[in-house]
Amino acid sequence: MSTAPRNRVRFTLVLAAIAACGFGGFVARAPTRLVSGRPLFLWPLPDPPLILAMAAMAAALLALSFAKPARIVEYAAMVLAGGLLLLVFSAAGGAASGLMAMAPQAARVSLGAAFWIAIFCVAMAILDALQRLGAGPGLRLAVVLVLAASLAAMAVAGDFNHLSVLREYAARQTVFDRALERHCVLVLASVGIALFIGMPLGVFVARRPAAKGPVFGTLNLLQTIPSIALFGLLIAPLAALAAALPALGRLGIGGIGPAPAIVALVLYSLLPVVRNTEAGIAGVDPEIVETARAMGFTRRQIFWRVELPLGLPAFLAGLRIVVVQAIGLAAVAALIGAGGLGVFVFQGIGQYAVDLVLLGAIPIILLALAADFILALAVSRSQKEKSA
Repeated sequence: MSTAPRNRVRFTLVLAAIAACGFGGFVARAPTRLVSGRPLFLWPLPDPPLILAMAAMAAALLALSFAKPARIVEYAAMVLAGGLLLLVFSAAGGAASGLMAMAPQAARVSLGAAFWIAIFCVAMAILDALQRLGAGPGLRLAVVLVLAASLAAMAVAGDFNHLSVLREYAARQTVFDRALERHCVLVLASVGIALFIGMPLGVFVARRPAAKGPVFGTLNLLQTIPSIALFGLLIAPLAALAAALPALGRLGIGGIGPAPAIVALVLYSLLPVVRNTEAGIAGVDPEIVETARAMGFTRRQIFWRVELPLGLPAFLAGLRIVVVQAIGLAAVAALIGAGGLGVFVFQGIGQYAVDLVLLGAIPIILLALAADFILALAVSRSQKEKSA
């Protein structure tokens, strides 16, 4: 064992998590959902054995920071950090259950700053261990699935039912389900249309370099428009179009609602799609294309059999950017009546109800992380196939 930490990243992260839980508010108790809660520390809360288990795991992680680098050390750190992550969630649920046992029905227990800091630091420690292991897609996927399944089992068992954000969900479950469905529809529709328009445009730009300047200049200009401003700018023309063509109005196209949201999301999504499609086509070795042409391939066959497979990593990287961006921007579409999870965010802001904001924000974050993770695995796999 060294006198100085060999893994300073892990050492710093674990110390930050310990400091947050020791000196920060782990949960907050409030008399109602609209009143700021009083922060409570972790250590005086119920369930001392759980807190001792957390302390033991944190101490073990600190000790591993001094160990000589080895794969077994990183595997142990990954398992300990994963276990600590689950214990932090369990402690939050247990604290809420204990505090609500004798509290009035209107009282709320919400997650405090120390909880979020601890979760972030422990999650970063898991990522650090995976990076040092050089983990492939299989191991990363296995870790995510194990943690997700464990948290889901805890949620199904009711461990988190007394937390304020879950009580907000229980009161709005039907509305939440519809909002989640609408959010996914907005994202899928906008991404699908952006791919339908952007991929052919990217191929066109790759075939005709002279068009690159005007096309990318226009798309870059669209990216500079603030999202709220773009949603607002689309209200008048779409409302006029629906008035001129009543058939479009009957289809749901108008100045407010999903139509302007999808149009705006498509406009924002075009630049990454077009740029990465052009980069994927341009990145194919010209000698490979010439060889395919010499073998009698038509331009269409060259695209589908040569350029598309070889440019797939760049295409998927663009799709990764587009999907994550659309998931986040779709929340703003709630301001123009498009629905989605952003409804809870803006309702919570208007009512000064933080947990209502979290009810909309947490699923958006999870959707974005899940999409990013899945597409990152797809990019990694396509790169391996390309180099094989």
